[in-house]
Amino acid sequence: MKVHTLDKAELISEVQFGSNLNHAVEAGRRADFALMMSLLSNDLRENTPVEKINEKKVTEDLLRQRFQLADAQTLRSNEESYSRSAAQAYQFHNGGIASAKLQHGLAPDAMAYMPQDTCDLPEEIYHNLSGHQRRQLESGNEIFNAIPQDLYNELVTAKRHSEMNFYV
Repeated sequence: MKVHTLDKAELISEVQFGSNLNHAVEAGRRADFALMMSLLSNDLRENTPVEKINEKKVTEDLLRQRFQLADAQTLRSNEESYSRSAAQAYQFHNGGIASAKLQHGLAPDAMAYMPQDTCDLPEEIYHNLSGHQRRQLESGNEIFNAIPQDLYNELVTAKRHSEMNFYV
């Protein structure tokens, strides 16, 4: 009977023993001290008070909306970048550097103007490729992903044609 009560004892901290733990240490009762220490939980999460924190999901878009900020500056040029840079140049020529900075603050321009239609390669590398290599880059991985359904029939037909031409 006592075994079952010891198994179900939920002792989390030494405070639950009261002064019994101190008396066992002072009196030199090592067996009692060892028994009381073994009854304590080994799980640190039970010994340490933990508060649950309600985390609110905060994304960059929510922060921009909350603080009424403009859209983030794009890293790479796109179709709108050229019109933005033209507007910024117009403001610089008509109003000076302060006007250009204001225009950039309101509608930030792209950080880098990368060449278009070069499959993300620098222009000097792209122009050194052969036409066949450029065609492969433009088609992407479609060549490797497309396996004909009748591949076996085409191979057999090609073998038969080669055998007929061999005997002629």
